[in-house]
Amino acid sequence: MKKVIILVVAVALSTMSFVSTSIKNEEILKVSVEDSTIHWKGYKPTGSHEGTINLISGELNIEEGVLKGGSFTVDMPSIKDVDESARLEKHLKSADFFDVETFNTSTFTIKSTEDKDGKIVVTGDMTIKGVTKQLSFLATVTQTDEKLTLTSETIQINRAEFNIKYKSKTFFNNLKEKFINNDFDLQVTIVASK
Repeated sequence: MKKVIILVVAVALSTMSFVSTSIKNEEILKVSVEDSTIHWKGYKPTGSHEGTINLISGELNIEEGVLKGGSFTVDMPSIKDVDESARLEKHLKSADFFDVETFNTSTFTIKSTEDKDGKIVVTGDMTIKGVTKQLSFLATVTQTDEKLTLTSETIQINRAEFNIKYKSKTFFNNLKEKFINNDFDLQVTIVASK
């Protein structure tokens, strides 16, 4: 009987120590929206436009010091053109493009990460205008004791997949040279701290 009690206590203690270790090694870092940046660039035959857009909130999930998950919410009405064209900004916010009155946020949720040649492949769900698509991109992660920075390589997004139709050859076949490319680029730097 004494041996059984000792065995039960030993199993209970080992289970408790495993649970506390697991909890201790999982961290949720809060994203600094002030220090994080999202840069966008869109293309057409006669040139390109680029600018920025802000985050509302975000978090990164770290396990054993490795990025495993996270989510970000983007403030769509904050979209800006680097040339400060009020006309372009108004058009991007309109129903022709991101329809920010109806869809005032976009989101990205990390589903998995994988090491690749000193970088990581981040895979997750991107939601724009209520449409969700899976997306993968390469990134580098740097860490200090208090901070983690995720820096993406160029992320290419096909706007037609998110029902952004304006001057898209996917939806209109009579545009000739007056089209806007479906693909636009994002470059993201996410800074999060403990």
